[in-house]
Amino acid sequence: MLKQERQNYILHQLNLHNKVLCADLSSNMGVSDDTVRRDLQELSQEDKLIKVHGGALSKSFHTAFDREMVYNIGHKNLIAKKAAALVQNGMYILTSGGTSILEFAKSLDKQLNATFFTCSLNAAIEFSHHPSIEVVMIGDKISKDAMLATGANAVQAIESIQADLCIMGINSIDTQFGLSENDWEVVQIKKAMIKASKKTVCIGISEKLNSQQKIKVANLDEIDILITELDPNNPLLAPYKKHGIIIY
Repeated sequence: MLKQERQNYILHQLNLHNKVLCADLSSNMGVSDDTVRRDLQELSQEDKLIKVHGGALSKSFHTAFDREMVYNIGHKNLIAKKAAALVQNGMYILTSGGTSILEFAKSLDKQLNATFFTCSLNAAIEFSHHPSIEVVMIGDKISKDAMLATGANAVQAIESIQADLCIMGINSIDTQFGLSENDWEVVQIKKAMIKASKKTVCIGISEKLNSQQKIKVANLDEIDILITELDPNNPLLAPYKKHGIIIY
């Protein structure tokens, strides 16, 4: 691959997954680790990503929230409105973090009276702007990669909740491996959220469908609802319907 092709690929993976690892990039592009590190260094110097040990983070996810920097914001806004329509007064809601969750928070009805629990710093701030909802920030060690509270105390706090819905952003999902992530600590938080909720709603742009990360979060039979920007009858969603998931 030419350098521009490699760097475009890296940025696209960051847009989709917020974090990339050198080892994965090297394997997927068929180039050496040194080549990947040079590309990441150059992109970092151009202020296009945040270089960290072993990989890189997306600037749109790890800086002050700027909607103009968010990848595919139009589709995420549509997804957010579909998800917001599921929330009713009096509900207890668990949410993960991510830009789709931030759009979801912005889409909530101003008259909604509900309680939201989240480990995400950015999501907690966005929910706090809402005039009629209660916000509970679940605290513990902050993962700088995910901007999320992680650790045993956070998991224990989640286990004490009986939520009506878990609204969870997708990193990757496919019909073989299910819902997957690239961060072990985030996976433990998401697993606890699913177990603590009556229903799990996964939200994300369709580009994340049929992709896979290294660590499993949940099997498909643990997911109740899947929301993308696509029409529910789109053929791309048919395999997920066959697994009993309700599509919005």
